[in-house]
Amino acid sequence: MTKPAGPRAYHPDDHAALSDICVRTADNGGDSRHLYPDRELMPTIFATPYAYLEPDLAFVIDDGTGRAVGYILGTADTPRFVTEFRKRWLPLVEDGFPQPEGPPDTPSEEMTALLHNPERMVLPELAAHPAHLHIDLLPDWQRKGYGRALMRTFLAALRAKGVEAVHLSMLTSNTPARAFYDRLGFTEIDVPDPGPVTYLGRSTAPGL
Repeated sequence: MTKPAGPRAYHPDDHAALSDICVRTADNGGDSRHLYPDRELMPTIFATPYAYLEPDLAFVIDDGTGRAVGYILGTADTPRFVTEFRKRWLPLVEDGFPQPEGPPDTPSEEMTALLHNPERMVLPELAAHPAHLHIDLLPDWQRKGYGRALMRTFLAALRAKGVEAVHLSMLTSNTPARAFYDRLGFTEIDVPDPGPVTYLGRSTAPGL
């Protein structure tokens, strides 16, 4: 029997769906398959390491049949996560995605360089917002309240861990995403020379 769609904890059976959602939203919110021929590349950087390293902070939107159609993932402690990423995650995947030799000259090489530089996630300006997150929903499940439901679930999980603030980074050009985050109470964090991204943060206090 079909249940109402809504958030639930991530389960290892969701792994394939997690990767698919990441791929279909990784090009500024749209499908990235035309940019990255290896469909495991983007999930290996932005999705599956979180489910592996901090599964208790991984949640999905279940469509009511058991299929995940959106997710929110993250860490309670970014510096600790970076240490674990290099120590425990990178050795599992680096053979499949070797570090580029020389400056990257393709989109895939640019992303692979990010994979091998998790320390990029630790910036002094973000220290007051130690947690960070990634949230993605398949297009048909956007603008229906599921993103807010995921965020509410994630912030409650952070509060239960005693974490008071969270941040995220997003492509500055993704104006629909910025509008979504603005509605949820995120505000811009001033980071010098942020490149193509904007950093946003908010407290984990209830109220969404």
